[in-house]
Amino acid sequence: MIVGHHEQQAGVAAVRRLVLVDDHRMFAEALALTLSHQPDLRVVDRCCAGEPDLVTRTAAARPDVVVIDVEPLGSAAAEVVSALLAVQPGVRIVVLTGSRDRAQLVDAVRAGAVGWLTKGCTAADLLAAVRGVCRGEASLSPADLGVVLGALRAEVDPGARRADPLAVLSRQERRVLAELVDGARGAQIAAALGVSTGTVRTHMNKLFGKLGVHSRLEAVRVARTAGMRPRVAADGYPDGRN
Repeated sequence: MIVGHHEQQAGVAAVRRLVLVDDHRMFAEALALTLSHQPDLRVVDRCCAGEPDLVTRTAAARPDVVVIDVEPLGSAAAEVVSALLAVQPGVRIVVLTGSRDRAQLVDAVRAGAVGWLTKGCTAADLLAAVRGVCRGEASLSPADLGVVLGALRAEVDPGARRADPLAVLSRQERRVLAELVDGARGAQIAAALGVSTGTVRTHMNKLFGKLGVHSRLEAVRVARTAGMRPRVAADGYPDGRN
């Protein structure tokens, strides 16, 4: 009788649509099977992170929640999270990953992810996170929340900026700045990062604003003062571009 009562309550609850994004097919299938046993959750699609039409395909599925492994995306993780939110406003992004990269964590949350779990979590942890974000909650461990808050505090704390002026930059913005220090131009930076020249311009405008500069030369000067040096190639010259 008790089980039937709970099933009836779950039956009238809103069914949340989920898209799973994970490059490990067996893991994604096992996860989909686990979630499919929940009366209030429905997996409507499974994708790989590297699919060229990931964003449009996900939008077509009209999910309430996207559970995504950002580790295969590397430095493009934040860009993908932003793109998913842009085409599906209101979707909740929950990261489920093996990544321990703190910069990736901060970038993903800054881009709009509302949950971050490692693949060592239990099924109950994931279910709680998915249901929590659907109620408007965030799902971050105390340690991960501390990392995110520390990064955000560095962006607004003048003392932190003086100690490390580059701390306010996202990982992708740091990569763009490193290319600038190497002497690269727009098209070269785009090729090195695997993004469009328009994306490079966006990153440059953001890093200029965060560093309080107005030109490439000023940005490079700040970077050099902070200890960033040109990367030296095997021939002894800075990457062959200066």
